[in-house]
Amino acid sequence: MNTYLRYTIFLFFLSIVLVFSGHSSFLKAQTIQSPIYTELPLGSVKPKGWLLHQLQIMRDGTTGHLDEVYGKIKDDNGWLGGKGDGWEETPYWLDGAVPLAYLLNDPVLKNKVNRYIEWTLTHQRPSGYFGPITKAEREKGATITVDSCQLGEDWWPKMVMLKVLKQYYTATQDKRVIPFMSHFFNYQLQSLKKCPIGKWTDWSASRGIDNAMIAQWLYSITKEASLLELAALIESQSFEWNTWLTNRDWVIRAAAYQDNENWMSRHGVNVGMAIKSPAITYQRTGDKKYLSGLSTGFHDLMTLHGLPMGIFSADEDLHGNDPVQGTELCAIVESMFSLEEIIGITGDIHYMDALERMTFNALPTQTTDDYNAKQYFQIANQVQVKRGVFNFSLPFDREMNNVYGMRSGYTCCLANMHQGWTKFVAHMWYGTPDKGLAALEYGPNQIVAKVGKTQQEVTITETTTFPFEESIQFAFSTKKEVSFPLQLRIPSWCKEATILLNGQKLRTEKGGQVITIDHTWKDKDKLTLELPMQAQFSTWGRNTRALEYGPLVYALKLGERWEKESQKEEGDYFNVFPVGDWNYGIVAKTVAEPVQSVSIKKVKPVSDQFIWNLTNAPIEITVDAKKIPDWKIVNDVAPSPVTERSGIYKGKVENKTEKITLIPYGCTKVRIVAFPVVP
Repeated sequence: MNTYLRYTIFLFFLSIVLVFSGHSSFLKAQTIQSPIYTELPLGSVKPKGWLLHQLQIMRDGTTGHLDEVYGKIKDDNGWLGGKGDGWEETPYWLDGAVPLAYLLNDPVLKNKVNRYIEWTLTHQRPSGYFGPITKAEREKGATITVDSCQLGEDWWPKMVMLKVLKQYYTATQDKRVIPFMSHFFNYQLQSLKKCPIGKWTDWSASRGIDNAMIAQWLYSITKEASLLELAALIESQSFEWNTWLTNRDWVIRAAAYQDNENWMSRHGVNVGMAIKSPAITYQRTGDKKYLSGLSTGFHDLMTLHGLPMGIFSADEDLHGNDPVQGTELCAIVESMFSLEEIIGITGDIHYMDALERMTFNALPTQTTDDYNAKQYFQIANQVQVKRGVFNFSLPFDREMNNVYGMRSGYTCCLANMHQGWTKFVAHMWYGTPDKGLAALEYGPNQIVAKVGKTQQEVTITETTTFPFEESIQFAFSTKKEVSFPLQLRIPSWCKEATILLNGQKLRTEKGGQVITIDHTWKDKDKLTLELPMQAQFSTWGRNTRALEYGPLVYALKLGERWEKESQKEEGDYFNVFPVGDWNYGIVAKTVAEPVQSVSIKKVKPVSDQFIWNLTNAPIEITVDAKKIPDWKIVNDVAPSPVTERSGIYKGKVENKTEKITLIPYGCTKVRIVAFPVVP
């Protein structure tokens, strides 16, 4: 090769290097960061014990029958080709009902939900567009193409249906799903230039990260570079959550103002979806500034707006950390899903602990025992449940946002609440890059997975009544010995855990970490994880204190008087009033020395038929308290008494010290959980 040719080739490659060095984001966009943990196919984890019963209640209640009892989904449904609901509520319902069907392996429910999936898959337009028949198609015979994308309809409900299809695919491996998604995403990439993500509604612009997330998931399968280009384009057209979560001004303003300006940016459900945005963007770019921004944003969110049960205020907007603020049920289940995604991408135990707290405290209390009625807004210090204005940023003129009803408040939560328990069960275990398994959330379940270099199938049965007991047993079933690493989360609330193998002490580990046990596992091996729980008090808004014991937060046990009523537009609903006094402060000595001062008693076993309610509360904790006579209901809520810097209430307190009983927050409907401290 002559010198001139060598020089020419050198200049050619140098020019390429210089071009791409100036476009590092382009280089990064051609790959994707491998997650720390991989999601397992839907159905790999099966619920057992009380978790199984919880899902069975959902199947027998609204999750399994919403299409029969709720007219908006029942009547001429748009996702079955009709003129009825063609927006978010049907996909919302399926986003929980599809995983429920496959977690329970229920043929009746599978057939029911698969009707909507089948119609969706078989009615994709030649251009790649999908969804209910649009007004232009129905009335004018229009054809939706890239050039006529304006004849389509809102991007948002399609984002939810894409989440449904992803779950369906991991459960069934239906070969139609991948080309269906590829065809749509190709259409979307071309159409967004003319029909941007927020063309029809701000909901799409505020929730675009769910769209980008599925595009990136599809890229992990097909390696089509255009999918990462699409994800970046969607992000550029959506709300600037990555910037807002990082720069702190957004969350501070949300705490200070409840006006009409930019309210969508502090809408609690939008925020619940958005907290995963930095993790999704990091996955595409590899830039760790997004993980730093996520840490900052989540910390600020929970500091300024966090409530004792592990969720932020969202009534409907972010509304500060006062214990009398409300939280929308949709915000809880969307935040749970975001945390499940964040956990897989980051492997950060902080988010695992946050998911545990949210699930076992905030989630159970907001639905009735039969899963047929829900609260639109729950309140931490909820001394009554009734019609009223309360202290919500969205009081709703029919005053129905706090009651338990099927259609009370807005019905988005009636459709969307089903993903909470189902996705939690599906994300209790993850796969690891070294062909192992990670148990990151605990509860009774069984997992079947292929592990180790030989990809041998192993069954692990997790037996426990966690979060009510300290011991978790893992029983292994395998046809032959298999070597693989098993990771276990040691929660941050646990000071020191003990791990036993076949009854023999293996090791002890400090809390706040994920440990790895690399072992050759044999059939009938039994691994036991002991997580000692200890009572402690945490500090919350208005200088209040909440009692925690292990993963659970404890609230005042009050009798309940339920009253059924009916409202013209929203149907039957329940008020719940307390039986017994609630205006107690906890004695300062108890708060200072909880281990020595509280009495913890297991009052009944947790059976496989356990329900989160007053009757079944398995643990009671008694503490010393005194009544605060002037603590009364004002405008339907119980504003916390003012305390001095030391946290001690200085107003009138009764001299008599009483023993009050606390039970798990999730078992209550009326309660005090954030207590003033009294002398």
